Amino acid sequence: MGIANFSNYTKYKDLINALPAAYTDEMIQSEEFLLERDEKKKLEIYYAPFEYVNEQAKVVIVGITPGLHQMKKSYSTVINAKGHIHIDEEILLEVKKKSSFEGPMRKNLVQMLDELGLHEYLGISSTLDLFNEASYLVHTSSVLAYPVFYNGKNYSGTTPNILKTELLKKYIMDGFATEIGAIDRPLIIPLGVNVSKVLNYLADQDYLDSNNILLGFPHPSGGNGHRHKQFAENKEQMRLMLQRYFSKDMTMG
Repeated sequence: MGIANFSNYTKYKDLINALPAAYTDEMIQSEEFLLERDEKKKLEIYYAPFEYVNEQAKVVIVGITPGLHQMKKSYSTVINAKGHIHIDEEILLEVKKKSSFEGPMRKNLVQMLDELGLHEYLGISSTLDLFNEASYLVHTSSVLAYPVFYNGKNYSGTTPNILKTELLKKYIMDGFATEIGAIDRPLIIPLGVNVSKVLNYLADQDYLDSNNILLGFPHPSGGNGHRHKQFAENKEQMRLMLQRYFSKDMTMG
């Protein structure tokens, strides 16, 4: 267990708790919660309490950035914890459990991971358990830890180019690269090509081992119309990668 950027949560938790229960999108996408803005690139980065890091994780599932839906879910989780969860670390863990890849995306994600047999390697009945009683096995993350919006919409990782944009690269290196270093040789599952691109870059820079990355996994968003095709094309190589990874893991104890 551990916390990255604990000071940020300390700084923002009172502001979140001061929001009305029925807050609007405008209330949270406001100057109050704005971390940085790049007007030229039409980018805005807002605070959301996604700082919990599970350092014991065996599996790390990585997206691009939390979207507005996840951001709202995280704020509501903090507000609902008021009065009955008093330890910051526990609140942040609750946020991760309730907000990570929440909604239809989680269903698609679980379906694909179960088809690859990941749950069998982990000794659980389905990868859905990773979001419930087996959450100690997983760390959910994003290469950009805080919600990023391009032109007011959820940033997809494509425009502007994630690795060629100074502001975004700074968040990757200061945030995700440090975070992943705190976890011992996890299996890393990048969701979609843009996340894979970032992970390959970090592997080239020796921040992580490319042999531990499950490449070829599609983004599970319902909006990704190509996901079935991508999954079918890459299924066999991903199965082999899992086999290799877990047999190596067992020999290393």
